[in-house]
Amino acid sequence: MNASTPHLATTISTFAQRLSSTRRGARLGRLLAYEQFRTWQMSPGVIERAEQIVAELAANAALHGRVQGRDFRLALTLDPAVGLLRITVTDARGEQLPSISTDFGPPSDAESGRGLILVTALADRWGAEPYPPAGKTVWAELDLCTPTARTLTDR
Repeated sequence: MNASTPHLATTISTFAQRLSSTRRGARLGRLLAYEQFRTWQMSPGVIERAEQIVAELAANAALHGRVQGRDFRLALTLDPAVGLLRITVTDARGEQLPSISTDFGPPSDAESGRGLILVTALADRWGAEPYPPAGKTVWAELDLCTPTARTLTDR
C-alpha cells in the first residue's frame, strides 16, 4: 500500500531592488518595503518593526556604505512555512563589518550612532557578512509567529 502524505504548498516570497546610495534612495527603499509588507499581508506589529529596520539599514548603506557611482541593494524574503522575514541590505563598502557592543554607545547628545542599537532591539537576529569582492551585506530576521506580537513601544 502506497500512501502519500499531503504537503501544503508554501511559497517563499521575495522582493529585491537596487537603489541609489543617497538619502532619497534610502527613503525610497523604506517606502517600497512598506508597500511590499502590506502586499504580503503581514501583521501591523511585524510591519512596524520591519519598516524601522529597513529604514536604519538603508540609511546606513547610503551614509556609511556609499561608494561614488555604486548603488545599494535591498532584498526582502518572506518564508511563511518557517514564519520568517529576512531583510538584507548590501552596499559597496566591506572593509569593516558592523558590530554592536553593549559596552558603549553614542554620547547622549549625539545626533547619530543609534541605528544598529535600534536594529538589535527590533530584530530577532541580525548580522553582517562580506559580499565579495569589496562589499558587505547586513541582514536582520524577524520571527512572524511569536507568542506576543511586539511593537516599537513594547521595547
